[in-house]
Amino acid sequence: MKKGKRPEKDRSEEFRVNEEIIAETVRLIGEGEAQVVSLKDALESAKALELDLVEVSPNQDPPIVKIVDYSKFKFEQAKKARDTKKKQKIIHVKEIKMRPSINEHDFEHKIKHSKEFLKDGDKVKFTLVFKGREMAHSDLGFGVMNRVKDNIESEVTIEKEPSQEGKNITMIVAPKSVKK
Repeated sequence: MKKGKRPEKDRSEEFRVNEEIIAETVRLIGEGEAQVVSLKDALESAKALELDLVEVSPNQDPPIVKIVDYSKFKFEQAKKARDTKKKQKIIHVKEIKMRPSINEHDFEHKIKHSKEFLKDGDKVKFTLVFKGREMAHSDLGFGVMNRVKDNIESEVTIEKEPSQEGKNITMIVAPKSVKK
């Protein structure tokens, strides 16, 4: 094995098949009801149908097994994993930095960008940065944050109200459709 590389995880490590199953009795599920049978009987049933006995839920007591074609079963499991991965939406947090003495055009430009980020489904973190003696006028900073809030409040859910953390005032907003 090369240094820094992880070994490929084989799907067969996830499910025990046929003789790999270690329980003495199993809960066999299939077309009808689930029934508790001995492992030997379940293996004989699988062999009679020329299929495999696959342990789908090993943590149950007794473990749950199913008689299926193992290669088809693996394919279906991989397909389900791909589908769930496709459906996941990764939410990014975009940061917009401002100053307490921001001019009107820059302010409007930053609001426009924040609306675009929110439209894409991303959260937005507004950070107002104080430098030097500006810290004495934190009321100006909160004024700017309140202007931001007033401009975008109808389109967002405010996750974190404006609060001062050291030399910064931060506020986090999310699009209305995204739940906390």
